[in-house]
Amino acid sequence: MTPPNMPPEKESSPEPPSRRMLLRAAGAAAAVTSSGVIAAGCAPAAAATAATAPAADATVAAAPGGFPDYRYVKALLTPSQLKYNPTGEIIFPCIRGVYDKLSNPLGRYYLYYGPHDAPGGICLAYGDSLEGPFTEYAGNPIVSNNWQPHYSVSHVASAHVLWNTDVNELWLYFHGENGTTRLARSKNGINFTYDKVVLNTSMMASGTNETSYARVFRHDLPSRDARFVMLFMTNNQSNHRDIGWGWSKDARNWTFDQRPLITHSDVRVNNISGPHLLSRNDSTYVAYHTDKEHGGNVLITEVGNDFNRRNHLGVFYQSSSTAPDNGRSAAPSFGTDRGVPYMVYEAGERLKGVIAVARG
Repeated sequence: MTPPNMPPEKESSPEPPSRRMLLRAAGAAAAVTSSGVIAAGCAPAAAATAATAPAADATVAAAPGGFPDYRYVKALLTPSQLKYNPTGEIIFPCIRGVYDKLSNPLGRYYLYYGPHDAPGGICLAYGDSLEGPFTEYAGNPIVSNNWQPHYSVSHVASAHVLWNTDVNELWLYFHGENGTTRLARSKNGINFTYDKVVLNTSMMASGTNETSYARVFRHDLPSRDARFVMLFMTNNQSNHRDIGWGWSKDARNWTFDQRPLITHSDVRVNNISGPHLLSRNDSTYVAYHTDKEHGGNVLITEVGNDFNRRNHLGVFYQSSSTAPDNGRSAAPSFGTDRGVPYMVYEAGERLKGVIAVARG
């Protein structure tokens, strides 16, 4: 099994330019959305207070594309403090506002996450503010690595949840093994019904050996008769991870581009992963993270509303060298809380970090 999110590589590449050199915009007036998912999925809760921990360059007013300059606030989940903690690590957060979608939810926000290494498990925490606190769901994991008669695998991980307005359900995309992404569906965000495999390596170019860490977004592509977009990590014998993509009319049946959307060589690093779709100022962007050896930052590329651009804008969020980032920020998920933008992300070295939140 190939581990996720960039193991160290022997081969080296030129370091990418600094954040200060790559910023493309100075304004941050417009609200952040993610193709209808950020604003619709995570709505207002509590007003923000001043950040108290590591911040990037204080002179920077905005991230590329005019997005807010997110600053670290606090850790939300720490493995050692969780009851379900089979491996001492957690990854890949997905934050969703549910107070306006579900009847009697446990909290205003559901935070999906989980360990990666075997046995993994899809987990849930809930809270009333994006700055926490979040309470671990007592019944974790809500999805395990053994779901008969559908599958039995070494691990399941990388939960991404989409609110599907077509059916008023939460749709959960998760991987297990690293070459297969599956779909499960729920009316309450806790109890899921298995649906199907939506992506595996056989659907991609010959030689592909990983298709994982998928996120799905509501995004219209009229030229492809599609209403949803999937972003994911892909790998092959070169052992350099890239960003793949696909499109769908119903979020169940997918067509995949056989070529990467963004390659590691496009941005001069060894590996990229954890993609998230963002929309701002009538254009569309992909945020994703790099391997620690090449900065461990979140980068951003403008792909345009039709996905026909490749405008690499540089560093979107610069990881801090101090705890909890320790030189790596990864797998961002976005939401707004009473009009204040937030980014929930992996902070720390791979399989040694926490789930943290930054405020824009």
